Amino acid sequence: MKNPSLEELQAVPWYMWGILGVALLTQGISLFIDARKRGSYPWFWGIWGLIQFPTPTVIYLLAVRKVLHPFVRQWIQKRRAKK
Repeated sequence: MKNPSLEELQAVPWYMWGILGVALLTQGISLFIDARKRGSYPWFWGIWGLIQFPTPTVIYLLAVRKVLHPFVRQWIQKRRAKK
């Protein structure tokens, strides 16, 4: 994969950079606040949320909030019941 050149980055409209900045800031703040409520490394989640989008939110939902599809939740409960 080719790295973007400076000219290609300058071709991106200024408002797209603004939208990206707002999305990253919103994600980072949201992750920080929710992780602080749950006592789950708020600084880690907040900083990671500021530098990448949307992977930190997806991983946070799966790892901390444990938002799972009902089929997966059922499978986990069956596995725990066997032990």
